[in-house]
Amino acid sequence: MKYYLIAGEASGDLHASRLMRSLKREDPEASFRFFGGDLMAAEGGTRVRHYRELAYMGFVPVLLHLPAILGNMRMCRRDIAEWQPDVVVLIDYPGFNLGIAKFLKARTRIPAYYYISPKIWAWKEYRIKNIRRDVAEMFCILPFETDFYEGRHHYPVHYVGNPTAEEVAAFRRDYRGGFPSFGRPIIALLAGSRRQEIKDNLPAMAEAVRAFPGYQPVLAGAPGIERAYYDRFIAGTGIRLVENMTYPLLANATAALVTSGTATLETALFGVPQVVCYETPIPRVIAFLRRHILKVKYISLVNLIAGREVVPELVADTFTVDNIRGSLERVLPGGSGREAMMRGYSEVAARLGDSVAPDETARLMVRLLKQKS
Repeated sequence: MKYYLIAGEASGDLHASRLMRSLKREDPEASFRFFGGDLMAAEGGTRVRHYRELAYMGFVPVLLHLPAILGNMRMCRRDIAEWQPDVVVLIDYPGFNLGIAKFLKARTRIPAYYYISPKIWAWKEYRIKNIRRDVAEMFCILPFETDFYEGRHHYPVHYVGNPTAEEVAAFRRDYRGGFPSFGRPIIALLAGSRRQEIKDNLPAMAEAVRAFPGYQPVLAGAPGIERAYYDRFIAGTGIRLVENMTYPLLANATAALVTSGTATLETALFGVPQVVCYETPIPRVIAFLRRHILKVKYISLVNLIAGREVVPELVADTFTVDNIRGSLERVLPGGSGREAMMRGYSEVAARLGDSVAPDETARLMVRLLKQKS
């Protein structure tokens, strides 16, 4: 069968590449055409556009690049119509992908399968109307998404397991060491993957860890961020930077300060007690909006999966150096919150289950497509 995949950022490239690998095992005749990155290209098929030509985030960048974005959308629609795949597989990236799903439903008979749901449970819940109308099958990687879609909106979905859980388990199973020795226990700093996140969060993290001279703070460098950018914030602080070693860092860390995102879940799956830190502009306004506008109580995947506060979240008006310092002290060895957090981590791992997400997704996709044909 013919599979057209669309991934609009680096994480989507990773997840899509692993899904392609699994699809090839389930469907030896599989052929691929895609918007994506180098990892997808390594699995074979034809890349139409690199995700770097799509990845504009924030109101101003999107506005400035609107002609390019609209041009890519038109080109993608035309290319799908000409290639006539059996299915279009959309990976996260909702701004672009929901537009493609709308086109498929209105103008073609090609089904849209969505792998890795848009986070409409946090904001833009109104998009459920488009998803119910345009997306033939949804494959979710977070267990609470099943309750959201099926319980709240009566839209059936497939929970296929969590790829991050499987990736961390595979790494821990195969890891044989090789991380630099710094002579002291490590506090890991995961300050985000984008420049603005790093600029907002790293200075306060760096200030907070100064209160713990018995520990070595080690910063995980993000792909695409040059060392010189980090030096603006860590020069003279004693913080060590490692690049392309986030998993080895977590495997050797005693505790961590983590900017919200997938990194919070990765840190939990490595069993590293953490403090979630996320600085926002105009914090009092954001705190109000968080209480009254956002649809979820938490911002970290750990707490969302658990359905309760397992890890402290210092966001908006609670994001201060003193709060970071105090929360970190409570999760270091001997701290009052460390053991309870570890028990919460076990609960999160159990809820995620042990399904291999790309394998389960590929099996379901192939079965559903064969039934359709």
